[in-house]
Amino acid sequence: MKYDQNRHRRRSIRLKGYDYSQAGAYLVTVCTQGRACLFGDVVDGEMRLNAAGPVVEQCWSNIPCHFLHAYLDEFVVMPNHVHGIVVIVENVGATHASPLPMRRPTRPAGPKERSIGAVVGSFKSAVTKHINELRNTPRMSVWQRNYWEHVMRDEASLRRIREYIVQNPLQWEYDRENPAGATCAPSLRLDSPWRV
Repeated sequence: MKYDQNRHRRRSIRLKGYDYSQAGAYLVTVCTQGRACLFGDVVDGEMRLNAAGPVVEQCWSNIPCHFLHAYLDEFVVMPNHVHGIVVIVENVGATHASPLPMRRPTRPAGPKERSIGAVVGSFKSAVTKHINELRNTPRMSVWQRNYWEHVMRDEASLRRIREYIVQNPLQWEYDRENPAGATCAPSLRLDSPWRV
C-alpha cells in the first residue's frame, strides 16, 4: 500500500502546545502489547504479581535515580497495565561547571529531555529489557507503542486520582482494560516460568 501522509500519520494524543517538561503532577497509564496479562492476576480485589510484576515495580521505583527532577506518588501494577503518578519539579540549585557542549546539527529524535515522555520511555525500555531477559525473549514487545497521561491541575484532582489508583484492583471486574471479566483469559497467560 502506498504511503498516504494524511491517512498514515499518527495523531498526537497530547495537549496541543503543552510543555510536558514543566513542573506538575501527571497520571501515567501504560498498557501491555495486545492487552496481554503479563504481570499477574487480580484475586478477590487484590493484585497478585507473578515473576514479571516485581520487575515492573522495581523499574518504576528506580525512576528518581535516573530523573532527579521526578518524584513518585501512588502506583499500581495491574495484570496488563500500570497506573502511576509522576511529579515533575522545577530544576533548582547549582549546576556543574563544564565546557559548553558541541552544537548538534539537528534535534535528536524522541521525547523532549526532562519531559514526562522521556520518563515514561525510559521506564518502558527498562521493563522491556528486564522482562525479556527473564523470559529469554530478546526484542519482544512488552508495551503498546504509546501511553496515556493526564495533567493534574489541582489538589482535588490529585486526591481523586490517588484514590482511583489505590482502588484499581478492587474495580478490575469492571475495568475496560480487563480482557475477560474478573480474571485474564487463559489464552493470555504466560507459561509456567511466569506463574507465582
